[in-house]
Amino acid sequence: MRTDYNNWKPLSIMEINEIFSRIPVKWCIAGGWALDLHYGSQTREHSDIDVIITRKDQLVVFDCLSPSWILYRAENGKLSLWKGEYLDKTNDIWVSKSEESSFMYQMMIMNTEEDNWIYKRERTVQRSIHELFLTTKDGIPYLRPEVQLLHKGGSSVLREKDHNDLKTMLPVLLPHEKEWLKASLTRQFPQGHAWIKLI
Repeated sequence: MRTDYNNWKPLSIMEINEIFSRIPVKWCIAGGWALDLHYGSQTREHSDIDVIITRKDQLVVFDCLSPSWILYRAENGKLSLWKGEYLDKTNDIWVSKSEESSFMYQMMIMNTEEDNWIYKRERTVQRSIHELFLTTKDGIPYLRPEVQLLHKGGSSVLREKDHNDLKTMLPVLLPHEKEWLKASLTRQFPQGHAWIKLI
C-alpha cells in the first residue's frame, strides 16, 4: 500500500486533454485549475490536477487508462489498487505511471441520475449535466466556477487557498452564478456559512 501522499508531479492541462479527449465519455478539468481556466490565467500554484468523470462512465475510463496507468482508490485516508471493479462509493482515484512513480493526476467520480448531476454532500442540490461544464477557446472542458466553488466551500475543512480562490473569482462571476452558489451553500448549511455574506 502506498503512503507517499505528497509525491506529486502533475501533468499539464494540455497533457490531460490529450489523454481524455480520446476517451468517449464526459469529462472536465476540476479543482483550482478549473477556476484558473475560467479566470483566463493562472492565479496561484497548484500541487496537483483534477479531472471529473461520471460514475456511470468509470469502467469505460478504467478500460482506456489501465493498460498505461496504475490507478488507486483513495478512501478514508488510504490508497489501494483499483483493479476494475465497479465503485459504488469511492469518489477519488489517484493515477501514476508505475507503483513507484509520482502521482500525475486525480480523477473525481461524480454522481448523476438520468441527465442530472447530484451534489454528493447535499443531494437536493442538482444541475443538468449538459450545463455543468464550460469550454475554453482551445476546446478544453472545465467545471463551472460556481460548482467548483461549492465543492470547495462545502468541504468539512475550509482551507486558506479556498478562501483565496473565492475572493479571486467573485469579481468575474456573473450575478446568476453568485446566486446559485449562495443558494446551494444555504441549502447545505441552513445554519449559515462564512461565504454567504461574502457572496
